Amino acid sequence: MHPLLLRTRARIRDATKPLAEAAVGALTIAMLRTTRYFDPTKTANLFGRITRFIGPRLREDRIGRENLKAAFPEKSPEEIETILAGVWDNLGRIGAEFAHLDHIWDYDPDHPEKSRVEIPPRTHELFAQLKDDGKPALIFASHLGNWELPALAAVAHGLDAAILFRRPNSESADRAIEQIRAVKMGTLIAAGRDAPLKLAEALQKGQHVAMLVDQYLTNGVEVTFFGRKTRANPMLARLLRQVDCPIHGTRIIRLPNNRFRAELSEEVKPVRDASGQIDIQGTMQAITSVVEGWIREYPDQWLWLHRRWR
Repeated sequence: MHPLLLRTRARIRDATKPLAEAAVGALTIAMLRTTRYFDPTKTANLFGRITRFIGPRLREDRIGRENLKAAFPEKSPEEIETILAGVWDNLGRIGAEFAHLDHIWDYDPDHPEKSRVEIPPRTHELFAQLKDDGKPALIFASHLGNWELPALAAVAHGLDAAILFRRPNSESADRAIEQIRAVKMGTLIAAGRDAPLKLAEALQKGQHVAMLVDQYLTNGVEVTFFGRKTRANPMLARLLRQVDCPIHGTRIIRLPNNRFRAELSEEVKPVRDASGQIDIQGTMQAITSVVEGWIREYPDQWLWLHRRWR
């Protein structure tokens, strides 16, 4: 293509980008506001059916299938398709549930059998330990089950939590989403250049810092995930070098009948070098291995739709 045409296309794309982001933002706000008027359970069921229908027609479906084949070479094509359908179903349900974050956390300790959320006794014990030990802590999560709910679990158990999150590109959508996230989710820290400093300060103040750790980072440290080399964000291990504290993993698994099970892992011991200093790569490998174990239990609830290996 002629260079002049390429420059013209680039200028048009740059000029229309703000309009596209504004449109996405407006659509996001409209969907969130509209969804809040409807029953969260029925809406989650509907959104799950919609994404199961639309998902296979998107480019991400091919990415998910390739990832699953590489991670589970022993599974049949039919098993892979069943898992992939579950991935799309889970993603749709999360979209519906996000609009109801301010009241979707439903746990009654006097009547746990009637609650939306199930919490094992050991998880209760670990949350109490974190709350009362007088120490900060690092808590990792992954894009498994409903990955927005662990922050609600922390606050519901009385933890002073600081949550790392990534802003959407649209400012208007960001404002709408942040209003929902701000309810019962502790201190929110946006990803960016100053995020490590803010997270370190939170730890120094005794807060419990939580973050997602399962996405590819170009400049990350090399780890093995499902037998293949990839790169992980080393932020958690680097924070541990600054503030020595316990590490735990958390996940909220989707159960039948629109229920969830919230779990907090036992302490994950960091890897140290001969001098006793935190080994960044080794510690991130230990965390990545925990996440892999979670995913092997519930492969249809993890977000296989992004390029985890490159």
